[in-house]
Amino acid sequence: MKNTVSLSQSHKILFLNTVAFTICFACWTLNGVLVTYLVDKGIFNWSVVQVGWLLGIPILTGAVMRLPLGILTDRFGGKYVFSFLLLLCSIPLFLLSFANSFMMFAILSFFFGMVGTSFAVGIGYTSVWYPKEWQGRALGIFGMGNAGAAITTFVAPSLLNQFSIDDPENGWKLLPIVYGVVLFSMGIIFLIFAKNKKLETAKRTMPQMLGTLKSMRVWRFGTYYFLVFGSFVAFSQWLLPNFMNVYQTSLVMGGMFATMFSLPSGVIRAFGGYLSDKFGARTVMYYVLSSSVILSTLLMIPKMEITTTGPGVMASKKGVVTALSPSNVRIDKQDIPINSKPETTDNGSIFPKKSSWQKIIVTQNQLVNKKELIAKGITRIEFDANMWVYLTLIILIGIAWGIGTAAVYKHIPEYFPTEIGIVGGMVGFLGGLGGFFGPIIFSYLLTVTGIWSSSWLFILLFSSLCLIWMHYTISKIMNEKQPILAKTIDRKN
Repeated sequence: MKNTVSLSQSHKILFLNTVAFTICFACWTLNGVLVTYLVDKGIFNWSVVQVGWLLGIPILTGAVMRLPLGILTDRFGGKYVFSFLLLLCSIPLFLLSFANSFMMFAILSFFFGMVGTSFAVGIGYTSVWYPKEWQGRALGIFGMGNAGAAITTFVAPSLLNQFSIDDPENGWKLLPIVYGVVLFSMGIIFLIFAKNKKLETAKRTMPQMLGTLKSMRVWRFGTYYFLVFGSFVAFSQWLLPNFMNVYQTSLVMGGMFATMFSLPSGVIRAFGGYLSDKFGARTVMYYVLSSSVILSTLLMIPKMEITTTGPGVMASKKGVVTALSPSNVRIDKQDIPINSKPETTDNGSIFPKKSSWQKIIVTQNQLVNKKELIAKGITRIEFDANMWVYLTLIILIGIAWGIGTAAVYKHIPEYFPTEIGIVGGMVGFLGGLGGFFGPIIFSYLLTVTGIWSSSWLFILLFSSLCLIWMHYTISKIMNEKQPILAKTIDRKN
């Protein structure tokens, strides 16, 4: 009966924790919709790079402060740290409605970005309430709060349109106030209803706690998290301007598509935790990283049109051009057929389309020699990067990343059972850096290449790096533990 009551209490804390984290995550990704709206409506004339910084600044704050907040959670317990965080971060949200410049927007974004540290707080707070066999599922359920990004991308565009009906210039200012009220209310609720609990080993000295970070395993887990969580956060904001620019969607439709990426990715974390409990986090990560490599390869192919030299037409004998038409050249009495330029077809094709034609380069009464080119060949290859195929692929990679975030955090209580807060804070810090640097890197890549899909090239390279590092590490460990078997395998190969 004691265990049942204890588990029931744990579930209540998990529910409260998850709701608070969902709200925090919705606030953390607010700039993705708000900044895109302000630029699209011409309210602020920010450059692509400035937009990238504004998208990344809240993520940076949430990343940098995760480690100290994780330490505080281990020492004082999640109830008081989480409550304080919720109440504190509501203040810059209220003040955001007074921002009238890039600098003011950036400073306030920096401060309300503190809500991103809620993940490190919640991870440490959730873990102390559950036994080892429940860790994967509990942390996976808590991580479903990532779906807060979907709430913002789905609800915020409609709210902005509604608020701006009567006042197109200033209506947007109501949105951060609404978010601030929700955040402040949740802080009060958390303070009243949550029950405090902290690690029994929380009295260790600071040098002892920080000594854990010397382990290379912490940094490897953090690198995985930089990819699966950081990329999720980055694209939760980057996809909205991506859809609006590449596929000319409206703000609301682009927000719905971004929601279709972020919602399944957040919700699937619970299933990722279950898979990690059942099959092991390492096995799950192999599938996650491999999927990221494959899907990002497909996604990096841009919407494009390539025109190049194709098969031309040459004269079979010497003679004089006696007649010309778009589809025929007559040399003396010989008619030579010419492929005329086809009409442009409608977009929407899934696969690349190729068309070839010839352009006549000779003139009436011109003398041509044998083997002389009379019509230049032109080949055009069109790839529409079909929007629905693109959307399907980003949903799939979002799901893979969602499962991966649960798998990464499944490792932490197994390898660092008494340092969950500080290790979780560091891993979360590195993941948050991914969310911060992502939009900035993407904006610079877009500026340099002029191609929106250049962001997926970065994901491909980083996914490949993570997969190679993980495989190398695991192979090295296996060879150290079973050197005789490793030598036998080497000889057979």
